[in-house]
Amino acid sequence: MERPFFAFNDKYRFSAPVDTPTTQDQIATEALCERQADHFMPLNGSDWEKPVFYRGTHIAYLSAELERCSKALESSRPWVCYWIVHSLCLLDQPISDDVKTRLVHFLKSCEAPGGGYAGSPGQVAHIAPTYAAVLALVSLETEEALASINRKTLASFLVSLHQPDGSFRMHVGGEVDIRGVYCALAVASITHILSPEMVERTAEWLASCQTYQGGFGGVVGTEAHGGYTFCGVAALTILGKMKLINMNTLLKWLSNRQMAFEGGFSGRSNKLVDACYSFWQGAVFSLIDTELARENEPSLGKAFEARALEEYLMLCCQGGRGGLRDKPEKYCDPYHTCYALSGLSIAQRYIPANEELLCGPDEALKITHPVYNVTASSHHMADGYFANADSL
Repeated sequence: MERPFFAFNDKYRFSAPVDTPTTQDQIATEALCERQADHFMPLNGSDWEKPVFYRGTHIAYLSAELERCSKALESSRPWVCYWIVHSLCLLDQPISDDVKTRLVHFLKSCEAPGGGYAGSPGQVAHIAPTYAAVLALVSLETEEALASINRKTLASFLVSLHQPDGSFRMHVGGEVDIRGVYCALAVASITHILSPEMVERTAEWLASCQTYQGGFGGVVGTEAHGGYTFCGVAALTILGKMKLINMNTLLKWLSNRQMAFEGGFSGRSNKLVDACYSFWQGAVFSLIDTELARENEPSLGKAFEARALEEYLMLCCQGGRGGLRDKPEKYCDPYHTCYALSGLSIAQRYIPANEELLCGPDEALKITHPVYNVTASSHHMADGYFANADSL
């Protein structure tokens, strides 16, 4: 019997001319997704079972994780805070004032004396936890949270990471890659501290990271990757320099990352589907559409199949005890929960208005900003607050 889905269609099943560990893993992953989809198949002529979005279970999972977020992952604590807070925002679940204040105090303890944030109190400032801390504070949507950010020392820290070729180091004396550029520009732009010295030659460096494949690598000459591609396109969006992108090759590479059978995205060629790329790849389509609208050009339309992505996330990635996961038989965690929900938010905006969401109209997620991955309301409040803040 044919399945009532866009994804999980037998005619798109992977067929391998050569038997390798890579092809075996792909076939096994498709089989896992197929079993998940078959749970919803009709029995004895009845209607198919509509998937349920377990909002309450996800909220319970995230709320429990929130109580532990300042204790988990020694060098990534601001990240855990961000993943959980943003997920709760997408689910439109309020966080108590007491918990918000405790989070502000904890993140303040991660702020380094010379600016920026560390992965834990007392560690070295690093651009990745700086990005996570600032977005977590923005997502709390309180003046207390926004006022806690020392914009003056933050600006000094970001300038210290900028390199003569336009790239950014991840920390003082650390490695250079495209993540650092995106994190720096995202933090600087959302807090209104972006300055000419922070962006000198940066757009050109970013453009040089686009590969012959169409996506972006971590540095010049490396393989295209979904996360790095998001970082490159989002950073060029912030700079207003998307015209430097070879859009034809980008769209070809990006569209080919959607898995034909599973409906979700992979991060690289010949890699397996992973829920986190629902955002890393899906948001790039949204960024391109935003640029097209600004140029009064028609939208991409069906450059990716939003319904199939929605089906993969709803049918294959929800954990029975709350949270979302990479793929069937993997464990749920705050990271995949955050980016799977963010990708689902993106996908829902691409479902035609005359079609019902798979989760139903009452379960739609809040809109996420495709550049910063905070909700539209969080971005709006931060933008207004920092626009009226004292100049540095």
